[in-house]
Amino acid sequence: MKKFYLLFMLVLGCANGNQQSCLCIKVEDIKVIDMERPISVVLDKEKNSCWSQDMVLIKKSGTQMEPIAYQIDPNEDNKIWFKHSSESAGKTTYCFTKKKETINTPLFLSKKEDGDLKLKFGEQSLIHYRYEMKSPPEGINQLFQKSGYIHPVISPKGDTLTRIQPPDHYHHYGVWGPWTRTRIDDVGVDFWNLNDGQGTVLFKSFNNIESGSVYGGFNAHQEHFNLTQKNGAQLALNENLMVKVWKNNNPDQYFIDYTSNFSSPLKNGILFEAYRYGGGLGFRFKGQWNKDNCEVITSDGKNRAEADGTSARWCIVYGDSSDGQSSTGVLFMSHPNNQSHPEPMRVWPLNANKGRGDMFFEFCPIRHKEWKIEPQQNYELNYRMLVFDGKITPEEAEKHWKAFAFQSSIEISK
Repeated sequence: MKKFYLLFMLVLGCANGNQQSCLCIKVEDIKVIDMERPISVVLDKEKNSCWSQDMVLIKKSGTQMEPIAYQIDPNEDNKIWFKHSSESAGKTTYCFTKKKETINTPLFLSKKEDGDLKLKFGEQSLIHYRYEMKSPPEGINQLFQKSGYIHPVISPKGDTLTRIQPPDHYHHYGVWGPWTRTRIDDVGVDFWNLNDGQGTVLFKSFNNIESGSVYGGFNAHQEHFNLTQKNGAQLALNENLMVKVWKNNNPDQYFIDYTSNFSSPLKNGILFEAYRYGGGLGFRFKGQWNKDNCEVITSDGKNRAEADGTSARWCIVYGDSSDGQSSTGVLFMSHPNNQSHPEPMRVWPLNANKGRGDMFFEFCPIRHKEWKIEPQQNYELNYRMLVFDGKITPEEAEKHWKAFAFQSSIEISK
């Protein structure tokens, strides 16, 4: 497993203009977005031959020059990631210089342990991805066994926000996104309700695992199987689940970027029928939360009682922390390129689970309209989650969504 490292200048000769830039990256923001976010840049190996991976990236702001951490993408060795922010519309310039002296400080770490891939920021655990099969509790139907999901999601102060295999829905697995009512030719296949034995989604392999100075993450190949065929399981969908975790400067926040890229190898593809839940991004919250201590705010100003079935750019779900002294939660963001954006939501009503009012949230692109997946074509859904302790205002949520939704213009020059 490759690890990429944060580069800090110990001798800031470049800040005094004593080092010559190799090439510069100009990032232009048409809109004012003062929220930090990671961006990627692909460097042409021939045109940008002066660049090498041991160089230092400097952010130029007026007369100030600041070393910036960057990370090499394991999928493309000439693609880099770094975090960008600007306080006004216009161009921000980043330049590569030859390094003088550096120290290596890995910040995001990954570790395989007991069937989980654990992503950490320093010593702090953030999320786990389950790649080995998880059996259901003793005495429960083995059809409920599962791999290929995220649990736990842990808040910056240590609250576990997700839940798996709750007795009311043993097929709920933290953060996951199987499709519910689908049709393969003339056969209905449910990948969500595992107890029906019609379908399931399982981990196949890791395409890569990433640890570095800007983010930690993984790219996992997941397979969606149709189990209704007499001659054995039929592969219905191939999915690459790409997850990145990264931090801004707020110690009480971190981000999860969640991208599902999928295609069908079936001759006639597959139809995702319109239904109130399935696919997209599902999140089963912790058992502590109920109708009395958990609330919702959507980008259209809907609360928990009003949100279900409506559409939104973003949605805040928050509730009491484990100690009852504060709040914790997740800001969910849907990308404008997603199917049916602004995206329909499934938010459990206040009377869910016999009036207890447990919390389940989902961005559900097929809630109101079916989606035909043509054979051998690639489709993608892209989400961002801000995990936080404390509270997030609607104004802050809108800024974070804009940072996620609007792309910067990038120009590379020598």
